[in-house]
Amino acid sequence: MTELPELTGSRFLTSWELDPVALAFVVLLGALYAAAVLRLRRRGESWPVARTAAFAVLGLGVIVLATMSALMVYSRVLFWPAAVQNIMLDLLAPLGLALGDPVTLAGRALSPSGGRRLDAVMRSWVVRLLTFPFVSSVLVLVSELSIYFTSYFQTALRQDGVRQLMHLQLLLSGCLFVLPMLTKQEMLPRWCTHPIRALLVFVDGLFDSLPGIVVMLSGTLVAGNWYAAHPRTWGPTLQRDQQIGGGLMLTIAELIGLPFLGAVFVEWWREERRKTVELDAQLDRELVPVAVAAASGGSAPSPAEPARDVPVDEASDATGADATGAEETADAAPAAPQMVRPWWETESGEVAERVRRNTGRGARR
Repeated sequence: MTELPELTGSRFLTSWELDPVALAFVVLLGALYAAAVLRLRRRGESWPVARTAAFAVLGLGVIVLATMSALMVYSRVLFWPAAVQNIMLDLLAPLGLALGDPVTLAGRALSPSGGRRLDAVMRSWVVRLLTFPFVSSVLVLVSELSIYFTSYFQTALRQDGVRQLMHLQLLLSGCLFVLPMLTKQEMLPRWCTHPIRALLVFVDGLFDSLPGIVVMLSGTLVAGNWYAAHPRTWGPTLQRDQQIGGGLMLTIAELIGLPFLGAVFVEWWREERRKTVELDAQLDRELVPVAVAAASGGSAPSPAEPARDVPVDEASDATGADATGAEETADAAPAAPQMVRPWWETESGEVAERVRRNTGRGARR
């Protein structure tokens, strides 16, 4: 391999290398996503443009940058481009793909039978196990450490097929953790509510920083034999190159954790808003009949209302009064208000049951 020229800012922007396998993978994913969106539009349904943009730019675009830009070209003579390349495929690209929510899109675009098959796959024990938060988080960590502290990475530098397999492994392991956290499909256990997801994302961000710290502080060179056999007359030393790579891994991992956590909070807010709208609609359905019944019952006189007893002393004081005037006074007297029990004590709906429980707790306090 001929020596590459010194990496400068202009060369970093203009150096590209075609990877046919990565390009075919990106085109396939993009075509499937676009076909699903078009199918929804033909049905008269909409799909958020922001999700499509996130999938295309932050997802597929990052895959292209990581596998065909200067990061790929110079990863054979410098460690830090390879480190950035791998962390982009492991953390940033999965986040972009997950923001596009391809699982929900596929479920809506497929036929009813196809949607049921997809749902069966998503609920299978294999997918449940691999996407279980603690399992997927450990898989990401083990995947990164096994690459840098075994002969895996050095073999990937020698053989393009192994390198492409390594890139796919990083992308899939990242998707196993990120995708279930952001998709609208229920791929996680019921206890994994949005507050728990936010906590898991925060803890996972701490785990993601470990490979960068270990690489940066390690006294053993990662793929040292390979990089020593491809000397450069420019750039940092091998040890300094590895320290730069570890620092970039740590920095990028922490920077990606912030928008990831923000995306979880946004999904949490949307879910709470959706539940509020559904609860308001249910309240309207249950309260309107009760209000109508109460209004009609209160306005009509009660036939079973007993006549008011008049004391004897009061009757004697009223002697000599005109009988007609007494009748008019009796007719003008307001009727006793009819007592109506609260609606939540008489209704049997879910909302009424919830109000009864809350009222009971308040009374006990």
